Amino acid sequence: MKEKVILAYSGGLDTTAIIPWLKENYDYDVVCCCIDVGQGNELDGLEERAKLSGATKLYIEHLTDEFVDEYVLPCVEANAVYENKYLLGTSMARPCIAKKLVEVARKEGATAICHGATGKGNDQVRFELGIKALAPDLKIIAPWRCTETWKMSSREEEIEYCHAHGIDLPFDASHSYSRDRNLWHISHEGLELEDPANAPDYDHLLVLGVTPEKAPDESETVSLSFEKGKPVALNGKKMKASDIIAELNTLGGKHGVGIVDIVENRVVGMKSRGVYETPGGTILLEAHQQLEELILDRDTLSCKKEIANRFANLVYEGKWFTPLREALQAFIESTQKYVTGEVKLKLYKGNIIKQGTTSPYSLYNESIASFTTGELYNHKDAEGFINLFGLSLKVRAMKFNELNEK
Repeated sequence: MKEKVILAYSGGLDTTAIIPWLKENYDYDVVCCCIDVGQGNELDGLEERAKLSGATKLYIEHLTDEFVDEYVLPCVEANAVYENKYLLGTSMARPCIAKKLVEVARKEGATAICHGATGKGNDQVRFELGIKALAPDLKIIAPWRCTETWKMSSREEEIEYCHAHGIDLPFDASHSYSRDRNLWHISHEGLELEDPANAPDYDHLLVLGVTPEKAPDESETVSLSFEKGKPVALNGKKMKASDIIAELNTLGGKHGVGIVDIVENRVVGMKSRGVYETPGGTILLEAHQQLEELILDRDTLSCKKEIANRFANLVYEGKWFTPLREALQAFIESTQKYVTGEVKLKLYKGNIIKQGTTSPYSLYNESIASFTTGELYNHKDAEGFINLFGLSLKVRAMKFNELNEK
């Protein structure tokens, strides 16, 4: 029997061309595995396409709920955002996909896993760190790095290669944006975005929503309910988290929310410019942060902001299956014990405007915070506090005054 390789299969031109290439160069039986994490109609026609291209089998694994519950929500609870802008849509999906690829490889008795990520991108790092952490014995094949046997460098060449192997597929050589989509977001790279001096062609680019200029002139208010840091209801209706995100995508896209144009620092060292649409995720993160600011004490909130940045970096770098990520997540989960309540937000032309936050665990005390004197706060106490709090400043100023007088 031939050895088997598991191919992370999207049905696009790259992974379609990889199937005959694997058979030709490695003499493998190719088992395709497509992971559904909410990419919608991109899954249509995959089985026929995979078998037409020479695959012996195709798995389509529907993991949208697992993706949301086990990967997205921990990042929401962490408020994890890479370089202050990127909400980690692709980054969160890769460990979920890598884990399933390993499970299918074990089920099929495969000896290798193949992915179509390029040698310039982050995804090669994310896929391979996940596979190495879960199955260090499996061989990893990355065609774009196999420069002696992978000779294709354009869509035209890939289409020609497929035709030469008897594969007639509905792809053309016209260029389009390079996109990655799942339930959380869609990313766009390429074309005019490759030059940071160019403005994005939003009329041609956007998929999930519209620009703020094209959003309705009327605002819309939404409410989100959380229990222990997790979203449980939208506008008073109980829903599972994946359905909440899907609904928020529709609402946020309608009002021009969640469009980000960023030049980010890739793991491999280069800068990359892309546009991300994350309408639902942007709303969800804003609501979660507003609830936390009402509930968490000052020191915990401060520490958590530092952890959020480190957590985002780990996820971005593909280090999901690591002891540090587990340890940081354990801290984050401990902070979510009382993050329960309701957040109301107004959506208007790309803006998310606070409309009120309530929680049974709110640390906001009106009798202390108001300008009137309450029982728990004596204005005169502030004098002694300021004297001690500013003592080091006063001592330093006295010393320099003394030196200057000499």
